[in-house]
Amino acid sequence: MLMAMWLKGMVAEETLALTHEMMLSGEVMSWPKEWTGLVVDKHSTGGVGDKVSIPLAPALAACGCKVPMISGRGLAHTGGTLDKLESIPGYNVYQSVEQMKQFLEDVGCCIVGQTENLVPADKVLYALRDATATVDSLPLITGSIISKKGAESLSALVLDVKYGKAALFKDIFSARKMAQSLVTVGNRLGIRTGAALSRMDNPIGLCIGNSLEVVESLECLKGRGPADLHDLVTSLGGYLLWMSGKAPSMDRGKQEIGRALENGAALQKFQAMLQAQGVSSENAHILCTMDSDYFQVLRRAHSEVELEAQAEGTVLEVNGIIIAEVLHKLGAGRTKAGEPINHSIGAELLVTVGTKVKKGDIWVRVHYETPVLNAELQACLQGALVIVSSDHDHIDDTSLVSEFIHPE
Repeated sequence: MLMAMWLKGMVAEETLALTHEMMLSGEVMSWPKEWTGLVVDKHSTGGVGDKVSIPLAPALAACGCKVPMISGRGLAHTGGTLDKLESIPGYNVYQSVEQMKQFLEDVGCCIVGQTENLVPADKVLYALRDATATVDSLPLITGSIISKKGAESLSALVLDVKYGKAALFKDIFSARKMAQSLVTVGNRLGIRTGAALSRMDNPIGLCIGNSLEVVESLECLKGRGPADLHDLVTSLGGYLLWMSGKAPSMDRGKQEIGRALENGAALQKFQAMLQAQGVSSENAHILCTMDSDYFQVLRRAHSEVELEAQAEGTVLEVNGIIIAEVLHKLGAGRTKAGEPINHSIGAELLVTVGTKVKKGDIWVRVHYETPVLNAELQACLQGALVIVSSDHDHIDDTSLVSEFIHPE
């Protein structure tokens, strides 16, 4: 059946029917009537350094939304959202639906793993897709993503569909096709669904790797994060506030999310979420103070090395997939579900696209343990940095979000 779907494709009605039945294969959540219009979520197709969910969920909660974010680990080169959060000692991703309801009541948001009785059909089908090489089927991807969001009984959903060298979809045309399928089925299931198409060539932010991405997420929550991460969080959050009726326009919604990051309201929500999900009040406080020593709580790798730029000029590109593949070999991600990973492995970029560098300038700091960052892996990493002559005039510093596909 899966091979037939992969070979022949499915029309929209068939994809909708499959998604609907998958959604009904387990528990479908219900929320209090007074939360009508407030329950929202976001899904990303994934990318290098994509830690958007961590600051976004508490920022939305600070703006009055309820965010039951059911996330995953997947087979990402550098771990998924749950792996990042589990680098915080005590953080418990395994929560019951009743506990999630309590978190939404008390805090306004939670970030948890998929429960056993939520869309069990998806777990069966995903394992079979993996075994039959049908993972990349557009209707099957749509069914997998939207069935889980449908079971969350959402009012509004935004999908961040990425394209580029470090994304599943290499060009905007295939990303747009995927986004349209997701938007169509989501809306037909009764969820107000929109999508953002965003570029994924360079890493998001400056940190890649689980513990380091938590640090950068906290910096974003403190109003100090890198500009591209801040822009993605405010753009996706503003879009959700508009779709859920909490803001009269996307721009106004973006301003509201930005205000929650600047005034500390989102940070307070994140601290409360950490404590609700098992982190000690002392550790949550240390992480969320403005002058934190993050590595009082988070584990730091035993070794680090800094690499130098091999030429002078302007940074045209920092190839995210090359960096992710090296970090994966160092133990930051997994090849098979259930494999352990080392949360402390990662890389800090000291340059971004458009930075002018001289030969010998430090451009990346790599944190590693066992296996070591040998000469071969260092040479691979050097291939990620693309430098052009300083008078190059094709540096793309526009917003990562290229376009939106609005609800039908």
